Amino acid sequence: MKKTKPLFYIALILIGMTAGVLTREATRYDFVTSDGRQYQWRELKQSWVVVNYFAPWCAPCLKEIPELNQFARTKPDEVRLFAINYDPADQQQVQALRQKYDIRFPVIVAGPETHLPMAPPPALPATFIIAPDGQVVKTLMGEISAKQLTATLAQLQQ
Repeated sequence: MKKTKPLFYIALILIGMTAGVLTREATRYDFVTSDGRQYQWRELKQSWVVVNYFAPWCAPCLKEIPELNQFARTKPDEVRLFAINYDPADQQQVQALRQKYDIRFPVIVAGPETHLPMAPPPALPATFIIAPDGQVVKTLMGEISAKQLTATLAQLQQ
């Protein structure tokens, strides 16, 4: 009977550790947007994801926002579009940028916990296209149009 108690306690410890790992993994997120929504890359596995880096001091970045808004309105359902401010900003600051520049699609709030499949670009604007497998398949440097982005995605999806 004494041998069953240690085995019982070992089993309880293992169950507790497994539950802790599963709970941590279920509550972990890779990035959060200005509206407070938390995302994990695995939820986006069926989607093509477009991430556009911008900054309020970057004139070409601000010039392309209407084009990105148009793309957001006309993009296929399996495509997700996010912007991310190049400079550090908290959720309130990002929400203010979104309102000030009329950004009509989600903006990622970059912080130490943000996990993206690419490093910040060396120049702006920069747009990254991420395939459903989570790999960056295209980097577009410079100002883009909705038409250019739609054509690039169509070519990649073939």
